[in-house]
Amino acid sequence: MKLDFEEIYQRFFKDVYLFVLAMSKDPNIAEEITQETFFKALKEIKHFRGNCSVKSWLCQIAKNLYISYTRKKKSVHSDLLEEMPGESDVESICIQKDEALSIYKLLHCLDDPYKEVFTLRVLGDLSFKEIAEIFDKQENWARVTYHRARLKIRELIQT
Repeated sequence: MKLDFEEIYQRFFKDVYLFVLAMSKDPNIAEEITQETFFKALKEIKHFRGNCSVKSWLCQIAKNLYISYTRKKKSVHSDLLEEMPGESDVESICIQKDEALSIYKLLHCLDDPYKEVFTLRVLGDLSFKEIAEIFDKQENWARVTYHRARLKIRELIQT
């Protein structure tokens, strides 16, 4: 499959950037991950088989890079928090951390593929068709899985 990388970059940069921004909520991180995504895609383009859209392929690369980034950042962040407890409002940090932790716990309670489909739909702003392509499933499967994930989250919130 012959792909013009410059055309891919021009066409999908904004989509990938917005996808990462939705996950990270930080424009600097989103730009960094997006650049890494296209760098990795350029290196690996010969392996692209065309089983899904180019946009889905790029978003999958971006998602994996962002997950790696957050894992690295989490260990560095926890070390920094231990070093600087007196420089910030400790009560405010604890409240924010508790809120974020409860959200992560809630999502963590979901089984795959519910967790991933929900994250891709809500944070990644991907269409059901794009999600289905990532999982190599039907679009209807993505819709049903997302709906079930929402029901499971509601159930977890009420307990």
